[in-house]
Amino acid sequence: RSPGRSKGPSPGDSNPLTGKPYSKRFFEILRTREKLPCYDARADVLKLVRGSQTGVLIGETGSGKTTQVPQFLLADGLAANGGIAVTQPRRVAAMSVAARVAQEADVELGEQVGYLIRFEDVTSESTKIKYMTDGMLLRECMTDPMLSKYSIVVLDEAHERTLSTDILFGLLKEVLQKRPELKCLVMSATLEAEKFQEYWSDAPLLRIPGRMYAVETFFSLRPQKDYVESAIDVVCNIHQQEGPGDILVFLCG
Repeated sequence: RSPGRSKGPSPGDSNPLTGKPYSKRFFEILRTREKLPCYDARADVLKLVRGSQTGVLIGETGSGKTTQVPQFLLADGLAANGGIAVTQPRRVAAMSVAARVAQEADVELGEQVGYLIRFEDVTSESTKIKYMTDGMLLRECMTDPMLSKYSIVVLDEAHERTLSTDILFGLLKEVLQKRPELKCLVMSATLEAEKFQEYWSDAPLLRIPGRMYAVETFFSLRPQKDYVESAIDVVCNIHQQEGPGDILVFLCG
């Protein structure tokens, strides 16, 4: 166990969120969580959030920041006076990440961990970590301009720069001046971090190096007429030439 980690839960302990003993599945997932690069940086993340009203966190895709950071903040008592709002640019991301975090926290989805997207609200009075699209947080800003329900706002995937995210940046900057107790954490995979630090009044920066798996990158040397056909060709080549494993293909739209 690295020096930055606090002692984790043991079998027989009760889950502070539910008051019930942890399930066997919780400890199986915990072993996987402990391998994430983000897990080693827990003490640094908490120091960043506690030490400043705003902070910028840069971590590669796969470092675990989206799923782990909100749980670190909750476990450290930073959500005692309000919930943690975590924005995602896409609906599917908000739903799938919330489901995963609920599983990791050993709670029912929609209870202590939930999600809010357009036309679908899977939250309750006891929800402490709420994943939502940036558009939904923007809508909440209209009815509650001070975001009084939240003690921490995490703007995730900030590098995607949606219109809603950019408007939220401006609104949050005003809210933070009026609510000194509110915290804001901007998280991103790749970002011109210095510009964001400057925008957030020289906010401190934390970089989490590493990812779970090595990634090799190859580029097409010329434009492709049919990118779907090209993708299939690449998949076939990988299947024939590489060892056993899985292939994940991303297509636009």
